[in-house]
This record gives sequence, C-alpha cells and structure tokens, in this order.
Amino acid sequence: MADETTNGDAADDGNPPQQQVKFNVDDSNVHATYTNFCRVNSTAEELILDIGLNANPATAQEGNVRVDQRVIMNHYTAKRLLAALSMAVQRHEQAFGAIELDVRRRVQAMPPASS
Repeated sequence: MADETTNGDAADDGNPPQQQVKFNVDDSNVHATYTNFCRVNSTAEELILDIGLNANPATAQEGNVRVDQRVIMNHYTAKRLLAALSMAVQRHEQAFGAIELDVRRRVQAMPPASS
C-alpha cells in the first residue's frame, strides 16, 4: 500500500488553507500501461480521457491508435489532476531541462558516414 497526501497549502485565490488529508492507497491490483497518446473529450458533467499507444508517433501522419484505457472523471477531479501533472512536469523540467513537444525538433540528423 502507498500513502497519498493532498496538499493543504493556501490556494492563490485567497481561500483559506485546506486541511491536509491522508489516504491509504491500495495499489495491489494495479495494472500498469504505457501511453504516448491521449484524446480528451468532455460533456457538461464529465471529462473523458482515452489513453492508448501510437506505435509510430515520429513518422506517421495518419494511422490507427489502439485505445487501451478510458478514464472518466468529473471536472473537479480533472482540475486537481491538471494541477498535479503541472507540478510534476515543472519539477522534471527544473531537474532535466525543458521538454520539447515537437518530435521533429527532438530528432537529430545522423552525421554523414565517413568512408
């Protein structure tokens, strides 16, 4: 079991700090999956994330993506997820540098082979 703790700091919107809450998370039956594709849809009541694998993300302009997981949540949970992911990416970029989203800019040309 893993412990998850929510942040009890005051929000930037001037609201009083929230009480810190601790959850015991049972991840004994978790099934991990890798994803490099996410499609987001929403309705007035919920946000839907389709998560899958694009087998050829660098070269394919069109193709099929197999969606393995669909996560449905309310917009309150989506906003908390957004904040948590944003903080995680900011920490990663502080440690390792900016993340380039354009695949073409990340791919470096191979130097010509010498004969």
